[in-house]
This record gives sequence, structure tokens and C-alpha cells, in this order.
Amino acid sequence: MPKFKKILVGTIAVLGTVLLAGCSNSGKKQGESDTPTSLNVQFVPSVAADKMEARAKPLEKMLSKRLGIPVHVTVSTDNNAVIEAMKSKKVDVGFLPADAYVQAHKQNAADVLLQSERYGLKAPSGTWTKELVHTLRSEILVSKGSPIKSWKDLKGKSISIQSPTSTSGYIFPIAELKQKGLDVKRSCKLVTVTGHDQGVLNVLNKDTDAAFVFEDARNNVLRDNPKIKSQVVPIYYTRPIPNDTISVLPSMSKAFKEKLARAFIAIGKSKEGKKVIESVYDQEGYIRAKDSDYDIVRKYQKIAETVK
Repeated sequence: MPKFKKILVGTIAVLGTVLLAGCSNSGKKQGESDTPTSLNVQFVPSVAADKMEARAKPLEKMLSKRLGIPVHVTVSTDNNAVIEAMKSKKVDVGFLPADAYVQAHKQNAADVLLQSERYGLKAPSGTWTKELVHTLRSEILVSKGSPIKSWKDLKGKSISIQSPTSTSGYIFPIAELKQKGLDVKRSCKLVTVTGHDQGVLNVLNKDTDAAFVFEDARNNVLRDNPKIKSQVVPIYYTRPIPNDTISVLPSMSKAFKEKLARAFIAIGKSKEGKKVIESVYDQEGYIRAKDSDYDIVRKYQKIAETVK
């Protein structure tokens, strides 16, 4: 091949590579960049999806004002859908509970940025304190006057539980009782229900002897039944469970993560912002978090998985 043809072919090859690279970058989906030019935030419904999206929408303007970029808030169907959306980089920020965060991080879909804060509870009354805490506990409820006085009395009894991915409604009580020597899956009749309030009602109505719920799920029933706390009582509390997360894409730049963290913390401290996050998840604010904060969840997940 003549020399000038070799040069021409080489030049065309180089240009082709550059053009392909340019096309690849221009076709990059939002969220793949280390510093987003717009931000997609997704929640999991704690109430009807349409109601929750309406409650969460004001966060768009609050975040956009502090970040200087457009922000889009949506509500997903469940935790797995949020994780999948973050894996495909369609969502930049996910509000994930502890167990879902651990799964997302394992799949390299999310890094924890912040941890939510809520008001603490006084046991066994379940009344709110003025202290902000970043953990919650699981509790075991039984009816007042029940012969079940401790976890040891649960053998052979029926228990309302949540799905196996629920930290407070399944993982923590299952794991701790296993460590104490009670394999509830073999020794008890487990009844899966949807919603911790349903677990409380099952005990009240004597549909099951006990229930695994978050502390203090009775407050969710209080409006309809003001006497619930004298009718259904706790007999056991697990160790603290780390609160829900605000998780972000691992590819997000450190500078933007810091900017985002400051924005959420500021929103949680503002009167308007606090009103929004209270209405969405009963959250009162946010603090910095690190992945190791969730090692206890990983440990308990492994123990719970061994219970057959």
C-alpha cells in the first residue's frame, strides 16, 4: 500500500474512534456522570403511592434551589425496584431502609450518604421523647394478660411477622431468638402479614398469639383505638437497628456527595423541609452515615438466613 494511503487509512481510523467515543459520551444516561446535571430521587411508598408523591414533590424545589440543578422526585413500587433503577443508573438517590441498602451496596448499586433521625420512644409506654435518635428497635407484642411473659414462652405459639426482608418485622427478632436458642420457624407458627399495624391488630383480635413489629407500632393504631396500649403490650426488645438511609450512586463525585449531604441536612433543619419529611416518612432530620454502621444488619441477615 502506498505511504499516503497508509497515512489516510490511519487518520480515518483515529477519526472514527474519536467520533465513536463522542457518540458514546453524548448517549450517556443521566446519572452516569460523576457530577449530575440533573438529579433523580426515588422513594418507596409508606402510604398510597399517589399521596406519597404529592407529599414528596416539594423536595424538588428545595433540593434544586440548594444544588443549582433540576431535581425530579418519583415514587417506586418497592425497594427492589429502587435498587434496580440505581443499578441501571436511572436513579441517583434512593431512600432505602437498612436491609434494602445492604442489598443495594452488595450489588454495587448504592453507597450510604445519610441516616434518618426520628424522635425516640420511652419503653414500655411507647410515648415519644424529645430526643432525636438514629436507630429503632424491634419488639414482640402480646395481648394483655397473655400467658406469654417472655420470649421463652413463644414456643408452639403463632406469631405475626412481616416479609423476610423486614429488619424489625422479621430479621432482627428471628436472628436474636435464634442466638438465644429458639428457632421460631421450627418451633412456632409464623403468619406473614402486610404492615406492622396489621401485626398489632392480629394480636388484639387474637388471630395470633404474638407479633414482631417495630417499636412502637401501636402508635399507628392509636387513632382508631385509643386503648390499644393497655390491650397489647411488649415483652421483648431487640438491640438497636440503624435507621433508613439516603443512598447515592457509588459513581457520584465526592464533591457532589458533600453538596448533596449538606442540602439534605439543611432541609431537615428548616421549618418547611421538616414538615415535608415528617409527612413522607416521619423523619425529623439527617446525620452523616458510613457503610460500617450497617454491619449489624449484615450479621443478622446471615443468622436469619440459617433459620429453616
